[in-house]
Amino acid sequence: MEQRSFNQFNISDKILRAIRDMGFEEPTSIQHQTIPLILEGDDVIGHSQTGTGKTVAFGIPMIELMDSALKAPQALVLCPTRELAIQVCEELRKLTKFNHGVGVIPIYGGQPIDRQIKLLKNKPAIVVGTPGRIMDHLDRKTLRLDNLALVVLDEADEMLNMGFRPNIERILKDAPASRQTVLFSATMPKAILEITKRYQRDPKIVEIERHKLTAPQISQYRYEVPSGNKIDALANLLDYLDPKVAIVFCNTKRKADKVARQLDNRGYSVGKIHGDISQNARTRVMKAFKAGKIDILVATDVAARGIDVDDVDAVINFDIPLEGESYVHRIGRTGRAGKKGSSHTLVVGRTEAAALKEIERHTDSRIFEGTIPSISRMAKVADDRFSIAITQVLKGDAFRQQKPLVEALTEAGFSSIDIACAALQMASESQSAPSSAKSAQDDRKASDSGSKKKSSSANRKSSSASQPKANRTHRSASPKTKSVPRRKPARNS
Repeated sequence: MEQRSFNQFNISDKILRAIRDMGFEEPTSIQHQTIPLILEGDDVIGHSQTGTGKTVAFGIPMIELMDSALKAPQALVLCPTRELAIQVCEELRKLTKFNHGVGVIPIYGGQPIDRQIKLLKNKPAIVVGTPGRIMDHLDRKTLRLDNLALVVLDEADEMLNMGFRPNIERILKDAPASRQTVLFSATMPKAILEITKRYQRDPKIVEIERHKLTAPQISQYRYEVPSGNKIDALANLLDYLDPKVAIVFCNTKRKADKVARQLDNRGYSVGKIHGDISQNARTRVMKAFKAGKIDILVATDVAARGIDVDDVDAVINFDIPLEGESYVHRIGRTGRAGKKGSSHTLVVGRTEAAALKEIERHTDSRIFEGTIPSISRMAKVADDRFSIAITQVLKGDAFRQQKPLVEALTEAGFSSIDIACAALQMASESQSAPSSAKSAQDDRKASDSGSKKKSSSANRKSSSASQPKANRTHRSASPKTKSVPRRKPARNS
């Protein structure tokens, strides 16, 4: 993948600051190819699916071309649904964070029209709306298109499927003939081609190259999770999979920071890398990751390019990648050197589900539907692992050192079954025991090297060579989720 940067574009420092605040590290393929064309004044046809970063692709040049001194709508974005209109508006407002003279408002059905009229009286530079409601305002003359310099048709094929073609054509006819027209569509049916021929001038076509996945040894799964529960789902998934080494991918630096912090707070052995972390710190984290001192690496796409680790058991997409190329690169971090691997993608809502489906088609992959393990299932998995661990201990002789203590308790009147149950209960409760002073000191040292670890993780690491994998433990509980403790046997002494 070629090296890309938002600094390559002829855009202002204000927009670059906004991009950095949003946590983006580099442009996606559609952004890389589209932004320069729109900045040069070309009409554009973007053949691109949902979830590829289209809003930023047209948003950056759109804001750059706005005249803050002109108090009138200068750009119009048409969307098929109110949900997409709201989403696009929110994204554009983030991009205009430091461009205080560029207002952005959403206009869609289902909202009181009087409120929208009031917003339009403020003369926003950018209006985002659904075709039907935009038509209502044109008929009422509460919206005028005289100063329109740019029109964007987002998800044009969906708008046509919903019967908006007459509205779209009326809006395009009312807009100034000198305007610039940009169209994005996942498919190119005959009706779309007719609109482009009639209402665009020598449009430049941007089509994203397909990247096929050739890794049959990688099992791919997707999990639909409720909004706001992704970190809980991630923790449960990590506990269920129990990977020796895993990489968790996020789309932005800010999200990577948040996920790493939340996993660290739950007791996982975790490190993070992204573009804002110094090269020396990244080197230290990667050294710890390769040495097995860190189980889970949270990363962004750009920072992960230098990862060369052959023993990654699982790749987890906390965020759906913005394009098929990134998906192929991400999951290619597992299943290397002929070994088997697995990838797991968390999906929230219909928009993300559609985006992943398009990635599946785009990469010729087969992504199976999975289910985040339930509390009862996690408890059974914990019991099974603990049973395996006990079986391993019983195959040795070290446990016989405890025989005098068991005999003394038996003589005191306790049955052997009660003694065994009590020992198991103590082993279970030991997972939530407070960290020792030495463990706290170890945490501080690990934090300095970018590979902070909780005491449970440190204990797990120090004994992983001699104990079976079933003994490894995480703490997945949070204040909002019910804890399912994963038992480990008491140490032999």
